[in-house]
Amino acid sequence: MNILIADDHIVVRKGLIQIISDEFPNAIFDEAINGKEAMELLRSKKYDIAILDITMPELTGMDVVRQMKIEENKTPILVLTSHPEGQYAIRVLKAGASGFIGKEMAGEELTIAIHKILSGRKYITQTLAEKIAGDMSNDSNKAQHELLSDREFEVMKLIANGKTVSEIADKLFISVTTVSTYRTRVLDKLNLKNNSELMHYAMTQNLV
Repeated sequence: MNILIADDHIVVRKGLIQIISDEFPNAIFDEAINGKEAMELLRSKKYDIAILDITMPELTGMDVVRQMKIEENKTPILVLTSHPEGQYAIRVLKAGASGFIGKEMAGEELTIAIHKILSGRKYITQTLAEKIAGDMSNDSNKAQHELLSDREFEVMKLIANGKTVSEIADKLFISVTTVSTYRTRVLDKLNLKNNSELMHYAMTQNLV
């Protein structure tokens, strides 16, 4: 079985390999330190599953998932993240991932998630399943930020974390003008006036 592990922290990669090896002793692992490397490996080799961190240099895990869908690459992807589940999980699954799991749960849930995904199903936690069910039953309860596009959400998060327009442009590999456009859209959709109000909103929604 071929498995790709993509995370920019070597300790995390080695820890994941150890956990998975205990359950799948015959697994063969490739490692990527950023999203661009992961994408190159996914294009050049067939994997039974890819496990990607959502926050990586070059390309994010979300970028890789979206690009895989565009290229019709069928490799199942399990997204692993330290971000709270509610922030990214539904977006990642809608983008085409096969599962989403928090790093704090990796020890107990990782192999369960892998088994489920390898069987052709999707993996989500019970709390996420309940959230999805709740959202379906009452769309009016959706938070305003859930109406943002994926890129708008990324820009909003970075602004809320104190990043400048130039820093965001460098991180996302887009122009300063494009970042400013996204910022304007975010403020408009959230009915906010400036970065200070955006930061306050993000804090009240537990997004930072």
